[in-house]
Amino acid sequence: MNRFEAEVRARGMTVFAHIDHAAGATAVGLPLRPTELLIFGNAKTGTPLMQSTQTFGIDLPLKALVWQDASGTTWLSYNDPAFLAHRHGLDGANNTTVNAMAAALKAIASKATTPS
Repeated sequence: MNRFEAEVRARGMTVFAHIDHAAGATAVGLPLRPTELLIFGNAKTGTPLMQSTQTFGIDLPLKALVWQDASGTTWLSYNDPAFLAHRHGLDGANNTTVNAMAAALKAIASKATTPS
């Protein structure tokens, strides 16, 4: 998550929240493998989508989840912007903003998950 967050910030996006679900679980006496959520975005990119279809606001800012499975493997998960566009009735395949968001997320994820 640290590499993902660093790359988000390096691209000039705003990090709105970094939530450590495992720490929250521990605070109430419950076990949870490492699970962190990052909420981030760029108003210049997201606002036009909400202007087009205001319900898009339920899925913006974007979110990414880094979590560890039972075997100790770490995963990075996020909703593809084309899926989100479809969910809100936009044709994501032909939407330049959606395509740009998808490409940026893919690049950030790739950089964050490539061993250094």
